[in-house]
Amino acid sequence: MEEIASSAWFLPLAGLLAGTLLGYVARSQRFCTMSALERYWYVGDGTGLRTWILAATSALLFSQTLQLFQLAAINESFYVHSSFAWTGAILGGLMFGMGMALVGTCGFGALVRLGGGSLRSLIVLLVLAVTALSAQKGLIAQGRVYIIDNLAIDFGFAGGQSLGLIASYFAGVDLSILVTLLVAAPLLFWIFSDGTYRRRPRSIAAGVVIGAIISFGWVATTLASEQSFEIVQIEAASFVVPVADTLMQLVAFTGTVPDYGVGLVVGVVLGSTIHALAHHTVRWEACDDARELGRHLSGAALMGIGGVFAMGCTIGQGVTAVSALALSAPLVFISIAFGARIGLAYLIEGSGLAAFRSNAAGA
Repeated sequence: MEEIASSAWFLPLAGLLAGTLLGYVARSQRFCTMSALERYWYVGDGTGLRTWILAATSALLFSQTLQLFQLAAINESFYVHSSFAWTGAILGGLMFGMGMALVGTCGFGALVRLGGGSLRSLIVLLVLAVTALSAQKGLIAQGRVYIIDNLAIDFGFAGGQSLGLIASYFAGVDLSILVTLLVAAPLLFWIFSDGTYRRRPRSIAAGVVIGAIISFGWVATTLASEQSFEIVQIEAASFVVPVADTLMQLVAFTGTVPDYGVGLVVGVVLGSTIHALAHHTVRWEACDDARELGRHLSGAALMGIGGVFAMGCTIGQGVTAVSALALSAPLVFISIAFGARIGLAYLIEGSGLAAFRSNAAGA
């Protein structure tokens, strides 16, 4: 296994494998954060949202167990090691959420839809990638330094911005597992408190499998970092910067082998395509008119910039960062949800202010 992990192609192939399974499962169960939130708010159907939260909770339990047995170096990831950029979590989350509403899905959802023939998603992903690069390394990055990076709170004294590390620092003993259980228990209680959801084995299985796939990323990148002479980023899954990295690999290959994130992005499209072909659901789709195209372009730009500001997306912060017990995760997700609610209110009810009023479903 050590010889395999030391190969330069181990990470992209591991990502490709994980992404293929992830894309297949996501398409088969219509796993989509935007759809889950919209149905919860406007129809009162919490099935999708419960599955999504189950995926995050499963990833948390799997990942922290793997770290306990020293199979995953989660506390070495940028989600934990970086400073707590609270302004980026709020501003970036709001931008990403509003962009997600305008597009109708997030970056991950766009990859899944692309596998089924959505050319609208291809445009969204290209714009998301370019704007993410600008926010990460270009002109927009200059402003990001002042309003986000310079205002970040440093938790270096505790070893990082993980809730487990912070609690352990103040208690003087390792409380990571206890914190994990305290976080997971109420989430699991809410998920399975609905009798109807308990009778949906496919949805439950999808949430657990997706959580396991996310956790696999920690193991793969940790194993590679231990065997490689190069610096390996410890990661699991995110779909903003890796989408940008994939675009760069396609248009400006410099001899550097793709990383785990690039393999994951390609794999999601591949897995979705396999499912679409097997079930004869491939449908070529494009924007109906200039207005719809403009909405997708604007939404994609908001997601690209917002995803970099928030250091993740619905999967990156909403699932992966949760599995790392990152302090940023709940703040980013709440901001994304709030931004999505404003965006949906604008599209469906004609005004973003409608987000502050109760809807027909009473949500």
